[in-house]
Formats: sequence, C-alpha cells, structure tokens
Amino acid sequence: MISFQLETDTIELHRLLKATGLCDSGGMAKLLISEGLVQVDGEVELRKRCKIRRGQQVEFDHQVISVS
Repeated sequence: MISFQLETDTIELHRLLKATGLCDSGGMAKLLISEGLVQVDGEVELRKRCKIRRGQQVEFDHQVISVS
C-alpha cells in the first residue's frame, strides 16, 4: 500500500498516479484511466480529472494508494 498525504483539499486522479510514481507521465495516466484500468473506492473510474479527497483509495496495477 502506498500512503499519499494531500497538501490541498483534492488532487486530480491522473496527477495522483504521476505523483506516486505509478505512471511516468500525466499522459500515460490519462490513457490508463480512459481504458478502465483504475479504480476509486472499488469502482472503475473513467474520468481523468476526477477529484480525489482524503479517505479515498485508488487501485491501479495491483497497488493501492491510500489518500490522507
């Protein structure tokens, strides 16, 4: 599990994947999200700019990001 500390109220999903190092670029993150490979709180998320808040969990490539 990867723990990610938010410094603002929200972070866009594609930026979170890049910030945690799970994607090399924002463009790659957007592509993977649009292909349905990312889940937010157990549900497939297709919105690249989905706002992620504290307490949510993001899953991608057998990794879980816990946002606090």
